[in-house]
Amino acid sequence: MSGRRLAELLAATETQTPQGGQAVSFEPLGWVWLKAGSRRRRERTEAGVTRMIETMRVETRADPRLVAGRVLRFDGDDWTVVAVEVDAERPGRVRADLERRP
Repeated sequence: MSGRRLAELLAATETQTPQGGQAVSFEPLGWVWLKAGSRRRRERTEAGVTRMIETMRVETRADPRLVAGRVLRFDGDDWTVVAVEVDAERPGRVRADLERRP
């Protein structure tokens, strides 16, 4: 599933419900074009629990709104931005590592 994608950039906002739980809502920040890499699956163990996650590396134009913790929504999936790094070989471009739990 590599190729160019138009993705919606979202900021997750957590609020406490009257019952004491957590509600997450997404605030739209805009749209970005991505050059998506291939999806990879791997296992991650947190607190003794092993979960399957998907990872993907994407390339896009530099955008100050694109930071770790934000969400990119494309192809019907929500991907969390894990890391963003400047592409030293291509000024004005960045690479971002994304994760999602299938």
